[in-house]
Amino acid sequence: MPDYLLNLDRHLFYFINHDLSNSFFDWIMPLLRNPKFWIPLYIFIIVFCLWRYKKTGAIIIMLLAASAGVADFTSGVIIKHNIQRLRPCRDPVVSATDISRVPCGSGYSFPSTHATDHFAMAIFLGFVFFRKWRWVWLWAILWAGSICFAQVYVGVHFPVDVLCGALYGAFVGWLFSLLFKKLQPAF
Repeated sequence: MPDYLLNLDRHLFYFINHDLSNSFFDWIMPLLRNPKFWIPLYIFIIVFCLWRYKKTGAIIIMLLAASAGVADFTSGVIIKHNIQRLRPCRDPVVSATDISRVPCGSGYSFPSTHATDHFAMAIFLGFVFFRKWRWVWLWAILWAGSICFAQVYVGVHFPVDVLCGALYGAFVGWLFSLLFKKLQPAF
C-alpha cells in the first residue's frame, strides 16, 4: 500500500478509534459487531421470506446464506492469508495507541470479513427486494455500514479493511442477486 494511503488509513483509524470515543459507542459498538446480536434479525428474515414467499422464499434464504458463505470463505481464507495485513492491535505503529474495546482476534485484518459478509447479505437483499420495497436499501446499507464502523471503532480493523471488505461483499451480493433473478425472473 502506498505510504500516503497507509498514513491516511492510520489517521482515519485514530480519529474513529480515539476522537469519536464516547460512553454510548463504547457500549453499543461491541454489540453491533457481535453476530449473536443480530440473531433476531436473521430469524426475522428467514421467517418472513418463508412465510411470505414459500418456495421462492426458500430460494432467497439459500442464496442469502450462499452469498455470506462465499464472501466469508473467500475473504477470510483466501484473501486474508495472501495479503497478511496486521490488525491495528498488532500493527507496530498503531498498537501503542489503539484502544482495544474487544479482544484483538486472531488472523489478519484485510479485508474485514464482518464487512464482506454483511455487505454481501445487504446488497443481495437490496437487489432482491428493490422492486417491492425501495426502503430496504436504506436499512440494509445502514445495517452493514454500522457493523463496518463498529469494526474500526472497537480497534480490530483499519478503515481500508472495512471499505475493501464492503466493496468486495457488495460485489458478491450483487452476483448472487443476478443468480436469483436468473432462477426467479418473475420476482
